[in-house]
Amino acid sequence: TCFTTIVNSLKNLGKSYSNQELVRKILRCLPRSWTPKVTAIEEAKDLSTLPLEQLLGSLMTHETTMKNHVHVNAKNKKMIALRASREESESDEEGDMTLITSQFKKFLKSQKGKKALKKFLIM
Repeated sequence: TCFTTIVNSLKNLGKSYSNQELVRKILRCLPRSWTPKVTAIEEAKDLSTLPLEQLLGSLMTHETTMKNHVHVNAKNKKMIALRASREESESDEEGDMTLITSQFKKFLKSQKGKKALKKFLIM
């Protein structure tokens, strides 16, 4: 829509481009990740007769497909990460318990721990 707005504004100012020039400008300004699609369009279609609307439709379809692939890949990666974190949390609980137990034993061996234990036993 931005491109169409710019082209229409230029027409109002007296500058117009042919359909072929507009198609080439759009293909030229696409990011590097679109290079395979641009190459496919250039090889498969005659750019001098390719309507702008058909090009835009093709690019929008490709963009939707790319977003779907990214979304599916992101879902798969999240599932794997959740499985891994779930396994880690079980081992972390055992590690936490071991750490707490060892710290408690050290506390009881210290002077403060002995005093606290005596107070606890007296109650």
